[in-house]
Amino acid sequence: MNKIPILILTGPTAVGKTKLSIELAKKYDAEIISADSMQIYKYMDIGSAKVTTEEMENIPHHMIDIIEPDVDFSVSEFKALATEKIREIHSRGKLPIVTGGTGLYLNSLIYDMDFGNTFSDESIRDELRDILNKNGIEYLHDILKSYSPDVASRIHPNNTKRVIRAIEVFKLGGDFGDFSNDLKPNDDFDVKVVVLNRDRNVLYNRINMRVDLMFEAGLVEEVERLHNMGYSKDLVSMKGIGYKEILDVFDGLTDMESAKNLIKQKSRNYAKRQITWFKKYDDALWLDMDKCSEVEDQIKIIDKYVHFSK
Repeated sequence: MNKIPILILTGPTAVGKTKLSIELAKKYDAEIISADSMQIYKYMDIGSAKVTTEEMENIPHHMIDIIEPDVDFSVSEFKALATEKIREIHSRGKLPIVTGGTGLYLNSLIYDMDFGNTFSDESIRDELRDILNKNGIEYLHDILKSYSPDVASRIHPNNTKRVIRAIEVFKLGGDFGDFSNDLKPNDDFDVKVVVLNRDRNVLYNRINMRVDLMFEAGLVEEVERLHNMGYSKDLVSMKGIGYKEILDVFDGLTDMESAKNLIKQKSRNYAKRQITWFKKYDDALWLDMDKCSEVEDQIKIIDKYVHFSK
């Protein structure tokens, strides 16, 4: 069976993935699949920096606005749905371009990952959920750190399902190797990974500016609408950066200016973790967006690397 070619365009938050993905889609007659764990949710547009209809320029986009904010969504579900979309796009003679910065989503397509129950104990999961409810996500994440700081650095505290799963595996004597040496490439796909990056100070300035623009675009009003719809901060979706902090303002736990600064700080920290994650992709092409600032030149470099025909 011939492998399906897919191009993965990734990089830290605010690096500039959206615009370049559109231009690449035009060149390769492609359709875009989002690999962003926040953009899957309906109604959460501004805080997730969701691509707008105007920005899409009539390029089909998939895996955006697919579930309600109170619906649980796992990595295995992402893999199943994204794989189905990849096959559909390929069957139409088009190239699937996967773009986004959620590392586990990308791993699920790049590698043949087992999401089974080799190490599973529902009673341990119930105990950990109880700890989460009583003590919060940071406390739970600290438990994971006690088992493995390395694994904890690769799983965001907000991804409580994954944190609980990792602790469960460790408690049962298993090993948790998202990047272990025995990870096998996904035999269904011919994957080319392009990682966009910028000078750290430039990236952080872009992140700060993006947060300011989100507030100007109505982020507070968006969170208020979600809150009024009954979506509370105990939901995984509402623990996303930008949503939890504003909900804390509504609850009187902080003020708006402090919340804005915290969103910027958390976004910068997230970008740093993303870059660390992407460095594990040994065969990826890293593209410095500062040294190569023109879209035409960026596409030329990528074209040489991926060898896809138009």
